[in-house]
Amino acid sequence: MSRLDSFIRRLKAQRLCLDWAVDQIADLPGPVLELGLGNGRTYDHLRERLQDHRPEREIFVFERKVAAHPDCVPDDAHLFLGDVHDSLPGAMARIGARAVLAHCDIGTGDSKLTAKLASFVGPGLGPLLAPGAVVAADQAMDIPGCRPVPLPEGVAEGRYHLYRKDPD
Repeated sequence: MSRLDSFIRRLKAQRLCLDWAVDQIADLPGPVLELGLGNGRTYDHLRERLQDHRPEREIFVFERKVAAHPDCVPDDAHLFLGDVHDSLPGAMARIGARAVLAHCDIGTGDSKLTAKLASFVGPGLGPLLAPGAVVAADQAMDIPGCRPVPLPEGVAEGRYHLYRKDPD
C-alpha cells in the first residue's frame, strides 16, 4: 500500500472514530481534551461536531509547539503549550472538571519515541477522565480504569484505538 493510501485510510479511520466518540458522549457533561494539535484538522472537526450536541462544551488542547492553521488554534485559556510531561500532570487544576472525551494523536513517526510517549500519556490521562468518558487514540495505550471498545464498522483493527472509562 502506498503511503498516500495509508494516510487516507488513517484519516478515514480517525474521522469514523471521532464521530462515533462524539455521539457516545453527547449527553454527558464535561470538557474534551485534544492531545496533539498538529495542523488543527481534528480540533476543528471536533469543534464543529460538538456544536451539534453541546455548543458550550470546552476543548482543552495539549501541544508542544503550535504550527496549526490560525483558524484552528484555541485561545490561551484552552491551550496547554509545552511538553506534555510537564502539562498533563497538573492539568486538572486548570480544566476544572473531568473530561468526557480525549483524542490522542501523539504518533511521532519514531516508533520508540511514540511508544515511550504513549506509556506516559495513558497513565496520566486516566485521572482526567469522567466515568463513561471515551478515548480515541492513534496509539494503543494502557489507561487506568479504561477498557478497549470495538471500533466502528469500516475501521481496521489496530488502525485506531477506542477506550471507555469504567464507572467509578
